[in-house]
Amino acid sequence: MAKNIVKKRSKISIEVGLDADQMPVEMKWGASDKPGPSEACKGMLLALFNSQTKETMKVDLWTKEMQVVEMDRFMYQTLRGLADTYFKATGNEELANQMQQFVFFFGQATGAIPKQ
Repeated sequence: MAKNIVKKRSKISIEVGLDADQMPVEMKWGASDKPGPSEACKGMLLALFNSQTKETMKVDLWTKEMQVVEMDRFMYQTLRGLADTYFKATGNEELANQMQQFVFFFGQATGAIPKQ
């Protein structure tokens, strides 16, 4: 049996409320596989890789209410996750570890994690 046959579809939605200046003031996300109402969030990063052009399209949004300390933590957690994802996808442990070293530095420099 072929593995590339779609057996199920799932939809992820992101709703952005804008003010008069077209700045995000409210964001919510939901998924067809996640029970319950959409959940509020203050920021999001979305990266999509185009298989034909080999280009990445990205959308970065955050609300006016997101504080710098929250952005620091958001970036720290995102960078940490990217390093984990890179390792899972490539198996390149050496480069993933180097990425994690930068993430650790970033976390301490921003205060997202305590300095040791």
